[in-house]
Amino acid sequence: MATINVTDANFEEVVLKSDKPVVVDFWAQWCGPCKMIGPVLEDISNERDDITIVKMDIDENPEVPTSFGVRSIPTILIFKGGEAVATTMGAKPKAQLTSWIDGAV
Repeated sequence: MATINVTDANFEEVVLKSDKPVVVDFWAQWCGPCKMIGPVLEDISNERDDITIVKMDIDENPEVPTSFGVRSIPTILIFKGGEAVATTMGAKPKAQLTSWIDGAV
């Protein structure tokens, strides 16, 4: 399953009300490390059906990132049952991201 773009308008429906854990990648077009991590998250998304991976452009959607204290990007949060349960920041290799996701879900 490919990554999904979410917005301030549909965040609650797509992320907080999801039956599965959701990995949210807060990013921006101008962010170099964000561009590096994007394909890695896309790969993970295509390999797994136990989680949903979504992306949120912080420039186009300022409300949700602010409400979760996102101060630098890339910031990745994992939500389970409508609650943020894990956070990581910065670009990481696929193995490290996969291990972090496995530890949180």
